[in-house]
Amino acid sequence: MGIIIKRFRLAALGAAGAAALCPFNAIAADPTRQQDEGWTMTVAPYLWASGIKGESGLFGFPPQELDVSFSDVLQHLKFGFMGVSEARKGRFTVSTDIVYARLNADIGTPHGILASKVDATVSTFMGTALGGYSVYYEDGTNFDFTAGARLWSADNRFEFHGGALDGTSVSDGDTWVDPVIGVKFKANVGNGIYLAGWGLVGGFGVGSKSMWDVMGGAGYQFNEKTSMFVGYRAVHDNYTSDGFMNKVTQQGPMLGFTYKFSMAQ
Repeated sequence: MGIIIKRFRLAALGAAGAAALCPFNAIAADPTRQQDEGWTMTVAPYLWASGIKGESGLFGFPPQELDVSFSDVLQHLKFGFMGVSEARKGRFTVSTDIVYARLNADIGTPHGILASKVDATVSTFMGTALGGYSVYYEDGTNFDFTAGARLWSADNRFEFHGGALDGTSVSDGDTWVDPVIGVKFKANVGNGIYLAGWGLVGGFGVGSKSMWDVMGGAGYQFNEKTSMFVGYRAVHDNYTSDGFMNKVTQQGPMLGFTYKFSMAQ
């Protein structure tokens, strides 16, 4: 079983990489002058091409070193979604980030005694919600304090075919919630170009022992409603419970497209 888990580490890590998060909405920032009247809504699907390094363990087996490229993740990815949204009224914001990924891998086994093949499926969900307040808010520039929570969920399932374990299955995973605090900023530099970024920390032993999330980049406003954003993001999480371990750092470039609209009064 230890050999099976080791060979499956790529798929399990790919799910963790896909599940990490774009929390808020520097991607969805609008470099035009902010308005204090009414609510505005911004939605932004995005891609985070992250590689992963760290340690991961399942079923109480000793944790194993991980070093997975984004191309390795894509090889096993079957379905994924990443998207953020932000509602703003003047200095106040409510932001969400939802990431879901499902990966599959067929794993061969030595000698085929226990099984001739193992179907491995990993499903990972991460949802984050933050409330924010702009302590500086003027001329297309804002600096916000944020607080909220991040929900993580990982399910790793193995189905055995052939051999002594034919028709059986096992699974391991967990669900946990991290409190999150941090800051984000956006600065209009002119000609439709803006800079944006964030820094978040969380866990504090409530869910994860520790986690952090930092991002920085630049965007371009095509018109009043649409823009694109490119940046670089790194996320670290350190969580262990009942033989399940996720101690990894995910980092890589990201690309997002945004659409902004006014909400009904």
